[in-house]
Amino acid sequence: MPAAAKSLPPEKPVAAPGTGLSAVQRALRKLGLVRDIDFALYLPMRYEDETRIVRLADTRDGDMAQIEAVVTESEVAFRPRRQLIVTVDDGSDTCQLRFFNFYPSQQKQLAVGARVRVRGEVRGGFVGRQMMHPNVKAAGTELPQALTPVYSTVAGLPQPLLRREVRSGLARAVLDETIPAGLAPLGAWDLRRALHFLHYPAPDVAMATLEDHSHPAWQRLKADELLAQQLSQLQARRARGAQRAPVLSAAASTDSLGEALRAVLPFALTGAQQRVVEEIVRDLAREAPMHRLLQGDVGSGKTVVAALAAARCIDAGHQCALMAPTEILAAQHFGKLVGWLDPLLAERGLRVAWLTGSQKKKERDAMSAAVENGEAALVIGTHAVISEKVRFRQLALAIIDEQHRFGVAQRLALRGKAGGQLEPHLLMMSATPIPRTLAMSYYADLDVSTLDELPPGRTPIVTKLVAEHRRDEVIDRIRVQLEQGRQVYWVCPLIEESEAVDLRNATETRDELANALGEEVSVGLLHSRMPTAEKQAVMEAFTANRLQVLVSTTVIEVGVDVPNASLMVIEHAERFGLSQLHQLRGRVGRGAAASACVLLYAPNEGGRVGEAARARLKAMAETSDGFEIARRDLDIRGPGEFLGARQSGAPLLRFADLSTDVLLLDWARELAPRMLDRHRALAEKHVDRWLGSKAEYLKA
Repeated sequence: MPAAAKSLPPEKPVAAPGTGLSAVQRALRKLGLVRDIDFALYLPMRYEDETRIVRLADTRDGDMAQIEAVVTESEVAFRPRRQLIVTVDDGSDTCQLRFFNFYPSQQKQLAVGARVRVRGEVRGGFVGRQMMHPNVKAAGTELPQALTPVYSTVAGLPQPLLRREVRSGLARAVLDETIPAGLAPLGAWDLRRALHFLHYPAPDVAMATLEDHSHPAWQRLKADELLAQQLSQLQARRARGAQRAPVLSAAASTDSLGEALRAVLPFALTGAQQRVVEEIVRDLAREAPMHRLLQGDVGSGKTVVAALAAARCIDAGHQCALMAPTEILAAQHFGKLVGWLDPLLAERGLRVAWLTGSQKKKERDAMSAAVENGEAALVIGTHAVISEKVRFRQLALAIIDEQHRFGVAQRLALRGKAGGQLEPHLLMMSATPIPRTLAMSYYADLDVSTLDELPPGRTPIVTKLVAEHRRDEVIDRIRVQLEQGRQVYWVCPLIEESEAVDLRNATETRDELANALGEEVSVGLLHSRMPTAEKQAVMEAFTANRLQVLVSTTVIEVGVDVPNASLMVIEHAERFGLSQLHQLRGRVGRGAAASACVLLYAPNEGGRVGEAARARLKAMAETSDGFEIARRDLDIRGPGEFLGARQSGAPLLRFADLSTDVLLLDWARELAPRMLDRHRALAEKHVDRWLGSKAEYLKA
């Protein structure tokens, strides 16, 4: 391995006024390179082999080759544009080098008679072999003993400079072992050896093992990373266990709000709902703050579980807050919960409050006052719930719907509303089921409750894939549904025309459907740029069946509940994510009528759609099981988008792959509690090495 380079000379670009950081330091920070260990863990995206010289005669078209040759011709040509054209001869053949961007120093370096080392892609052509913009250095210098790393970089940070910085950081980094002796995965290298090898692999290494991360050096890194994740999650869970939350025990009398709520519900709870409510109630009765994720497929009945959790909180004399990411979703919750709870709360001198950013100041002030004096036992709203002006009298339970849409800071802000020394209980809800491997890794710090049973009366949804050229058939099917008194959604990906993307827009589609279906059919339009009051008016009209067809963007993705809607058409379905398609499909099938979802896709000029899009559409056609959809989505996209805003806190895995490294994940899960119990200092050192301050975000 090359000797460690010294730190960069002091001639770095000077710091920008007022920043204290040089241009290079700012570029490094953009890459997340601050600590020595950050540099050590910044691995190459690929490698170049500069360890050997080849003969030109032995190269083929497309080869990356390094040769040593003598310059026989060198001239600046001006057709078709200014360029430096150089011919070199290595004794076996000649090659023409072309440079469209060059400096006088390069012309001097490539003067006739100079002997140079040239590395580039060999191209065959009418004039013989060519290289475009190859790397050139003086011949005769010592060849490297390892492959040359190529790192991902940013503007202002050229590759040679970044290589020197990484080499220097790697040399300084403390790489002592943090995994207790004898407990590392079988066959894995020690960390120091693994990192040095991955930055500077031996030239005879099988490149496939570097590219697919199966080399033992890679296995060691992935094991370390998964262990750091498991340790940090377990530390967060134990830290929460040491905190204190209000104990929300059952009311002494049988006249509890929860029992009264069950009595007025127009349906019986499913077995899954009863089981999950019991899990939540047990948590609320403990001193340790609940930190639970409630996951359930579209239509599984999460809202009524949230209502019963809120009832237990209110019964115990405390307040509950429910925060949703959009006003439409918050309004859906508000409509249901007001109907169920407001009459029961009124008997107790309490009420449900509504807080959103679009409220008029007078109304918002009145609601805020009710929250502060405790009259508002349940507060429902959007981000307005966590604004500085909203003060709770005694918040004990925070419920966050579609938690992946909220950032870490927002979730922490809601928890901070409790005030005093106590932490509120936290219930996060998600309509995107979490695959097992994600639950074992990214959500290991949470207790997970699952609604795996749909309420009775829900009808299976038939999903059909239909090509764009059969659009008229889809409109005919809409007519049939309308004649039966049903309603229809039509979802578009854009609001208005875009020259960059040739997709039909919602406004144009609304006009098209209105013309095709006739004046007797009311066609509405809903999109995110409309004023809130207008959006609410449109949704109310559709819910009341004053609108028969609703053309919308994905603003209706979550929470909208209109049982009479039986057909969902998703235009340009190939452009949507799998989870999003499944959520949209879940807007129908919410009543007794047979329901269908039509995925209208636009093939490309070759009559096909992309591979990933085809996999998404195939999954939608083959299953309506949200857990199977989630598993396939993880296979297609990886974990990043599953985590949503959680990824801004809980660190994403950079090296490990949950689809292939399950055995390493099992090893890390088993070792983490043993390390925290028996080797705490090593465990803390390991977490700090990999996560630094990021581990703090797990509090959310």
